[in-house]
Amino acid sequence: MSQQDFNSVLIQDVMTRAMITVNPATTAKQIAKMMEQGGIGAIFVKENDNPVGIVTDRDFATKIAANGLSLETPASKIMSSPLITINHNEPISAAAERMTEKKIRKLAVTDNGKIVGIITSTDLVTQLAK
Repeated sequence: MSQQDFNSVLIQDVMTRAMITVNPATTAKQIAKMMEQGGIGAIFVKENDNPVGIVTDRDFATKIAANGLSLETPASKIMSSPLITINHNEPISAAAERMTEKKIRKLAVTDNGKIVGIITSTDLVTQLAK
């Protein structure tokens, strides 16, 4: 894939639309089970139907394992917040820049302020390999 293609492919063309959301009281253990069953590495946390954060597989390593937290710890204590987002009609190059700048590997994708999906660094690598 050329640099020009990387600037012309839109986030909405490569993002994942299926998202799992939990409430802030959901335990780390419940989230881990959902990730395992869904084969996914991130779950959004919603409070009163508003997205307030994300729990990623990396949060388990850096927050739970590294600090010896209980698996009963609620999502609100381990989620990454505020949620870092990007608009669905931006080029994937913009997603790569935002991930690099924020040192993250997953971005919530929005359409008119509403979360409609997720784009990950894996999505970008897969696209580059085409």
